[in-house]
Amino acid sequence: MSDAVVSVLVVDDDDLMRAGLRAVLSSDSTINVVGEAADGREAVTFAQELTPDVVLMDVRMPHEDGIAATRTLSAAVPATRVLILTTFEDDDYVFGALNAGASGFLLKRTRPEQLIEAIHTVAAGESLLSPAITRTVIDRMAAAAPPDPAMAQRLRELTARERDVLERVARGLSNTEIASDLFVEESTVKTHVKRILAKMNLRDRVQAVIVAYETGLVRPGTSGRGW
Repeated sequence: MSDAVVSVLVVDDDDLMRAGLRAVLSSDSTINVVGEAADGREAVTFAQELTPDVVLMDVRMPHEDGIAATRTLSAAVPATRVLILTTFEDDDYVFGALNAGASGFLLKRTRPEQLIEAIHTVAAGESLLSPAITRTVIDRMAAAAPPDPAMAQRLRELTARERDVLERVARGLSNTEIASDLFVEESTVKTHVKRILAKMNLRDRVQAVIVAYETGLVRPGTSGRGW
């Protein structure tokens, strides 16, 4: 985990949940909770004022839900990353949040240490999904309509090594694990990932996972993580 201090805005309409999240996060010296918001509208306002590294966003809230707020934040404060934290695993929430620009999606039953690690991962510019959510993404992709022909063409423009890296990203491997698997330096993997995202015009690793399954580069049941 990174030693850099990450600023976080906590967004949840439940007062006790916000207090609990603040207590958990404030117990870690690498997290600085800079504010709290009780609904999506407040989240957007405070994020624009405070420009936190990460917004920890609930989904179901009054006035403006977390998905709508995420969409607004992604456009208004692009440097701020959004990590969705919810009790719901419904497909519509998952895909609504990802399409709105969320960088991660975790369930509220996630252990405190995993939540803190996830915040650092997202703040570092990467994306993540809980294993249960990743399974949902894979299942949805397996039943999805044929991919955009333009995206399939972009996939063909990747080098063989870039396709190797994308396949492993889709299987849930970290940069360190990919480097070990391909016998290269981790910095080399990071370079490949950046090139993949640029060539395919993708926002982050989450979109890369979706495209890998949509285009058939990876099939459900072939993951090294047993998803």
